[in-house]
Amino acid sequence: MQTSRPSRRLVRFTGGPNSGAVRLDALTSLRFFAAFAVFMHHFNGFDRHGGVARVPLLYPWTLIGAHGVTFFFVLSGFLLTWSWRPGRQSLGGYYWRRAGRIWPAHLVATIPAMLLFYKIGWGTDHTNLWSTVSSLFLVQSWFPGVNPSLPGNPVTWTLSVELLFYLLFPFAYRLFERLRTRTLMLVAFGGFVAMWLLDVWALYTLRPSMESWLMRTPVVYLPEFALGMAFAFALRRGWRMRLHPAVVLVLFAAYIPVYDLHAVGPYGRYGIQVEATVRQTVAVFSVLLICAFVQRELDGRKGLLHWRPLVLLGAWSYCFYLVHQQVIQAMYDLHLWQPASNGNVWIMLVTAAIGTFCAWLLYTLVEEPVRKWWSARMPGSLEVAPAPRGVPHQGAPARDRVS
Repeated sequence: MQTSRPSRRLVRFTGGPNSGAVRLDALTSLRFFAAFAVFMHHFNGFDRHGGVARVPLLYPWTLIGAHGVTFFFVLSGFLLTWSWRPGRQSLGGYYWRRAGRIWPAHLVATIPAMLLFYKIGWGTDHTNLWSTVSSLFLVQSWFPGVNPSLPGNPVTWTLSVELLFYLLFPFAYRLFERLRTRTLMLVAFGGFVAMWLLDVWALYTLRPSMESWLMRTPVVYLPEFALGMAFAFALRRGWRMRLHPAVVLVLFAAYIPVYDLHAVGPYGRYGIQVEATVRQTVAVFSVLLICAFVQRELDGRKGLLHWRPLVLLGAWSYCFYLVHQQVIQAMYDLHLWQPASNGNVWIMLVTAAIGTFCAWLLYTLVEEPVRKWWSARMPGSLEVAPAPRGVPHQGAPARDRVS
C-alpha cells in the first residue's frame, strides 16, 4: 500500500524577521511524541489496577503522558504567533481556516466514539442531548454538569480548550505586540502563579468532580498558550537561547519520577504541590524544547526528527489523538483485556499501530481533502484583510500552513 504524502501544510514559518521560509519538520515530529505519550497513559491506566493490557514496567511513569496535551497548548501559542501576518490576513479568513482545520476530522471521529462509548460498549457511560451537542461544537469543557464529564469523543476536551485559544488569539496578538519581551514573560509566568493558586485552592476546598472540571476549564490553560506566544515574540525579535535539546530532555527525564511518584491521590501536602505545579513545569519544558529545535532549524541543522517516517507520524498526530482512545475502548468491548504483564508491551505496540492506521485513514480521507476543499471555498471577502485607506493590498497571503 502506498503511503500518503503529507501536505505542505506541515509546520512552516515565514513570519520571523530575516529568517526566510523555514519548514520546521522537527516540530511536526515532536507532535507525534506528545500524542504517543497520551496514548501510553490511556493504555496503561490511571491507577495501579487499570489499563487494558498493563505493562507494569511502564507504570507509574506513563502517568506524565496525561500532560502531553500541555505541549500542544504551548505549541499552538508559539506557531500561531510566529506565522501570523499582521495586516495581510483578515480576521474572518483566519477563523475560516481554523474551522476547516479542526472540525472535519473531529466530527467524523465522533461517530465511532458515540457508538463505542454509549451504544456498543459495556461501560456505564450515559449521556444526554445537551452534552453531546456541546461536544460537537467543542464547548463541553466550558460548562459544568455535562454527562459524562468528558462527553462525545472524550479526548476532544482539549479541542474545547484550543477553541478558546483560537478565538482569542488575534486580539491577544495585538496586545502582546505592544509589550516589551520582558513584560510578555512576566505576564506568562504571572499566569502560572495564578494557575498554582487556583489549583491549590481547588484541591483543598472543592469536591474531586468539581475540582476536575475547574482544572479542565479552557481559561485555566491560557497561561500555557501565552507562554508559547511570549517565546515566539522573543525569537521574532532576535532573542536567542543557545540550549541543546538533549539538555531539556535530560532535565525532563529527571522530573518524571518527581511527578509520577506523587501523581495518584489522595494527596499529601507535598503531593498537592506537585499536582498544582505539573502543568506549569511541563509547559516550561515544552517551550524550551520548542525553542531549542527552532533555533537549530534556523541555523540549518537537522537530525533524527527530520526522518521522513517521523514527520509523517507527526502529520497524522491530530488524527491519531482523535482515534487512539477509541481503539483502546474497542479492545475492552471485544474482551481483549489482558492481565498485567511486561510482555504486554507488544500488545501496546500493535494497538498503537492499529491506531496509526486509523489515523492515516482519517487524515487521508477526511482531514486533508476536506481542509483543501474548505479552504478553496473561502469567500473572497475573507481572503485578505482590509487595507488601510490609501494603502494598496499586497496580494493574498499564502494558504495557512500551521499544523
